[in-house]
Amino acid sequence: MQRYFVHQRANDGRFVIAGDDYYHIVKVMRMQINDSIICVDIEGKQALCKLAEITDESVVADVVQWKDEDTELPISVTIASGLPKGDKLEWIIQKGTELGAHRFMPFSAARSIVKWDEKKAAKRLDRWQKIAKEAAEQSHRSIVPEITGPLSLEAMLVKSKEYHYKLAAYEEESRSGETANFASVLSQIKSGDSLLLVFGPEGGIADKEVELLKNHGFILCGLGPRILRTETAPLYTLAAISYHFELLR
Repeated sequence: MQRYFVHQRANDGRFVIAGDDYYHIVKVMRMQINDSIICVDIEGKQALCKLAEITDESVVADVVQWKDEDTELPISVTIASGLPKGDKLEWIIQKGTELGAHRFMPFSAARSIVKWDEKKAAKRLDRWQKIAKEAAEQSHRSIVPEITGPLSLEAMLVKSKEYHYKLAAYEEESRSGETANFASVLSQIKSGDSLLLVFGPEGGIADKEVELLKNHGFILCGLGPRILRTETAPLYTLAAISYHFELLR
């Protein structure tokens, strides 16, 4: 069943769907009156709905039954990625959303080849947010992850003060055989806590950045004996977090 994040409600509590979702319902799915969909409101509450009205600009859906489902990770995970090349960040956002990430925080790392173009900022952010929304709908999330505009490392470190736990994946830790830090932190985190995970771009995290991260309370960790690509490492950690908190409980 199709799922839509809908933030507009009529005075009588009905969901009002417009814009791209309206186009998808009417033109792509070719739905009719009385067809069923799932609507998720701004608070993450989910409802089984039936289409009641279809106009030239919007679709109105009546609530049939509110659903009591929880598909979110029990901890809030933010992925901070050093800007990678090509469409790798889009891949991280799409698959990371499916795996339960709560927020994505790209940052300009010393070894980032890609430079952020402020002239194209709004367009890029809109595209990333659309990718996250579609992935959240596909994976039956109750929220759409937040995506911040790329930050400097210094700005990212300031935001890191908001988190309960902070980890930075560092390939030299993997090369040296370090295997305990990631698992140790997961064993300490409690439901409702927040975790910030930092990953370097293709060239990894520079030595000066490593020192800054450590000085700001980050724990360096390896991710097993194999060296993972910049787009693979965040997905590895999210899968491990899901296994630890959802499948082992």
